[in-house]
Amino acid sequence: MDESPAILVTGATGNVGGQVVAQLRERGGVHVRALTRHPAGADLPDDVEVVAGDLSEPESLDDALNGVDAVFLVFPTLQADARAPELVARLAKHARRIVYLSADGVPDDRDVPVEGITGSHAAIEHLVEDSGAEWTFLRSGGMATNTLGWAAEIRATGVVHGPYAGLSRSLVHEADLAAVAVIALTESTLVGAKPVLTGPEILTQVEQAAAIGEAVGHPVRYEEIPRDAMRVRIIDEWGWPPATADAALDAWEAMVGNRDGVTSTVEGLTGRPARSFRAWAVDHAADFR
Repeated sequence: MDESPAILVTGATGNVGGQVVAQLRERGGVHVRALTRHPAGADLPDDVEVVAGDLSEPESLDDALNGVDAVFLVFPTLQADARAPELVARLAKHARRIVYLSADGVPDDRDVPVEGITGSHAAIEHLVEDSGAEWTFLRSGGMATNTLGWAAEIRATGVVHGPYAGLSRSLVHEADLAAVAVIALTESTLVGAKPVLTGPEILTQVEQAAAIGEAVGHPVRYEEIPRDAMRVRIIDEWGWPPATADAALDAWEAMVGNRDGVTSTVEGLTGRPARSFRAWAVDHAADFR
């Protein structure tokens, strides 16, 4: 019988979760269990145990959680908030440790009101803190993978349409998020920690588009559209509630011209510099071609 500790990775077929699975396998010494709603299409290595389950239906998780030591939690933010208390209680009943992929901007003070996606992350953090399980919150800055939402436009026209061309962020590579997650899942050094994880540099959306263009070998341009037009797109195409759309647009507007927010946490924890957005674009060039 395999006596290695079992780690359940949620979002295992996604960008960050997929990297957590790969890096846990590379590290060795643990049994990797991958949660997915569609096991038949998971396409994961044979030594990864693929189990069925849906975080928005906590009652579907009992088999997946049986014998689990730790959980890497990627929560379906906003989609399943109503059942979050039941979900976290079920995770904590089975697992000794929960490592939650949260977001930069969640305040440490619970009395500070937050809304939208940040508010959802804050609510999950509070539930996990109160659950009795050991925990680590990976407070991610902007994720480089969010720019994959530009891929269809880039492939078709080479032009990205969106709000606030001057919005500036330090986008973090999913492999760096996963590297810190693996430390949190397998070692005790980050128990009770809330590390803020970013990339090594801040780029505007114009600069991000240009970096993708360099990676794919042809120019890519960012073209700003008005806030009202983007609001309609967020609500009608993305399906976000109006209040969430407004909160997101306000947050993005506040990032215009921002030149703060780079942390050295990735390097401090992993021993090597965080990967740049340009390196990320090279890694994902095929997605934009």
